[in-house]
Amino acid sequence: MTGNLFRRWTCLILGGALLMPYMMVGVLVAGLVSGEPGNLLLPAQIGVFAAMLPVVAVTGLFLPVRGLEVSAAQGLLGARVRTPPRQTGRTWQERRRTAAWFTLHLGVGGVLSGCTLAILPFTAFTLVVLFTGPPPDLGGMEITPGWNAVLWALGGVALLIALIALAAGAGELLARLAPVLLGPTPSERLAAAEEHARALAERNRLARELHDSVGHALSVVTLQAAAAGRVLDRDSDDARATARTALAAVEQSARAALDDLDHVLGLLRDDASPGRDAEDDERRTTPQATLADLGELIATSGASVQRQVGDLSGVPAVVSREAYRIVQEALTNAIKHGHGPVRLTAAVHGDDLHLEVVNAQRGGGGWSGGWSGGRGLAGMRERVRLLRGELEAGPAAGGWRVTARLPLRSGS
Repeated sequence: MTGNLFRRWTCLILGGALLMPYMMVGVLVAGLVSGEPGNLLLPAQIGVFAAMLPVVAVTGLFLPVRGLEVSAAQGLLGARVRTPPRQTGRTWQERRRTAAWFTLHLGVGGVLSGCTLAILPFTAFTLVVLFTGPPPDLGGMEITPGWNAVLWALGGVALLIALIALAAGAGELLARLAPVLLGPTPSERLAAAEEHARALAERNRLARELHDSVGHALSVVTLQAAAAGRVLDRDSDDARATARTALAAVEQSARAALDDLDHVLGLLRDDASPGRDAEDDERRTTPQATLADLGELIATSGASVQRQVGDLSGVPAVVSREAYRIVQEALTNAIKHGHGPVRLTAAVHGDDLHLEVVNAQRGGGGWSGGWSGGRGLAGMRERVRLLRGELEAGPAAGGWRVTARLPLRSGS
């Protein structure tokens, strides 16, 4: 408690110190106007103090004092001031709040500093006089030994207690007002919320990229590795050829997964990182897969895919990229959970792109709804929702079907 009081007292003294240049200029101007030499110690300078507060407010509008005041409020007052987000320019709302705080800090600090400079020496003097006796000349003060000196000492102690109470009250007042005047303004909160929303959206997008690309590659690797393991024990040319094909697909899928992972991790790096080089820039600008890459996707999947793909050259790039990821995730689930060949249909009808991925039932029985949960289906729904399309996924004719309708134009 005592340490907190002294820190707040120090903050108020700092405000008084910052006020001194204003007071000196005010006294000099007052002396020039009145034709008399100025004196900072004269009680008449209270008028100069009052006249300088508007000047303090005006300078608070334009001087970059907010950072200093936030540091002082957090470190000395113990106030919980949220650090305002960085902005390219200062708003007038923030300027007015900063000016109000700056004026309050310097005004209250100036008053407390003056009282401290007057009361502390006076209290010390009255206590010393109580034991040593008064000096010959006290400048008009009459202190005699005995009860008179005791009364002066008690008066000095009472003033000191009042000064401590004033410092505590002023420090508490400033500590309560600091978050209001120095904290983020409504416009800054809105900007911070928008930036946070953009960051969340970017992280969600990268999470979908990782899930769809790397998850697909790992599913293919698992399927092909299992297929290679089953035929390794067969001593025939066909078995060895099948194993080589499966292992080649494993290698290609693993390389693709590493490239996708490297690309996404590159996007997560800070753009201003000092170690960035040409290789980083190339990684960041690596083109993303689109519907034009469906042939490679199917070839590396290792699944038996019957495809009916129309002319997709007119599909916008953003729709083509998201559609590729939707097909990739649907194909991944077909490989993981389905049995038998997969039918893929992709075609443009009117102003919409229609996608359909259908696979047969699980081996040996009907469909048990294995895709009803999980991150993959949720990721597909997010992509479709962002494009203002429609997605349906569920059991169909003993198997599982995923259909999506994606508008080619945002207004569709």
